[in-house]
Amino acid sequence: MKIPVTDSIHELAAFWDTHDITDFSEKLEEVTEHVFEKETAVHSFPVVLEDHDIQILKKIAKQLGKNETELVSEWIHHKIHEFT
Repeated sequence: MKIPVTDSIHELAAFWDTHDITDFSEKLEEVTEHVFEKETAVHSFPVVLEDHDIQILKKIAKQLGKNETELVSEWIHHKIHEFT
């Protein structure tokens, strides 16, 4: 008897509904590292800028090989950490 290799939660649930983990004790192994990492919540909100500032922002971002959103996020993150 083999444990199914699948990403389907339904298949796995059906399998474990009819099987017992102790039947597979020889195949179990201890895992010491984290298997599931908690995702960091990411939020967005609008930022109002004048056209001139947007053009400068786009130019700076392009020079740095980034998009405007990445650049503004980095700047805000950096500034927040100056105060904490």
